[in-house]
Amino acid sequence: MTDVLPDESARFVRAVGPQPGEILEEMDEYARENGFPHVGPEVGGWLALLARTVDARRAFEFGSGYGYSAYWFARELPADGEVVLTEHDPDELDMAREYMDRGGFSDLATYEEGDALEAIERHEGPFDVVLVDLRKDQYPDAFDAVREKVAPGGVIVADNAMTAGPIQFEKLLELQEGGDPDDVNEHTRGIAAYLDAVRAAPEFETAVMPIGEGISVSHKERR
Repeated sequence: MTDVLPDESARFVRAVGPQPGEILEEMDEYARENGFPHVGPEVGGWLALLARTVDARRAFEFGSGYGYSAYWFARELPADGEVVLTEHDPDELDMAREYMDRGGFSDLATYEEGDALEAIERHEGPFDVVLVDLRKDQYPDAFDAVREKVAPGGVIVADNAMTAGPIQFEKLLELQEGGDPDDVNEHTRGIAAYLDAVRAAPEFETAVMPIGEGISVSHKERR
């Protein structure tokens, strides 16, 4: 993970934010041991807080890995709520099932193996909170696919809004400031195009938070 916060600041955010508990700590340890690019506890705590703030009943994830972010969401959902997990890798989805079962959240979880952009077409809205965390060049497509399915007052959170392994931050910054740098890779252009799209959408208000690898939070206006 390429965190945007200095280590001491990240430690402070973790110390002050919602505490993960035993299972999430185990999931964090798995990520550390295996180099898995999960959102981490700093972002996880904010996902939980955002879900609580919008009184979320339903969540959808474009990319779930082994269920780390979904677990944070599930802690805030009511007993009749739902979180839809999407993942290409069947082994990771099996891990997500195991963790969700152990946490007592199996009744909340719907699992979609395969393409998240295809999965969203099979689900009716509204969703109160959405996480975008799939291949970076697919971020704009994810926004197009879900924007009409977000509930009024709901939020879309996009991970890697500032950095990740393949993202060229200086070029991303230049793009956001109206420049046109050379040799921008598809991952960086995908993030830039997503940020342009959510900022241009009249029904959403967007801000970026420098935690984890940067998250973009887009709030849909209440009608």
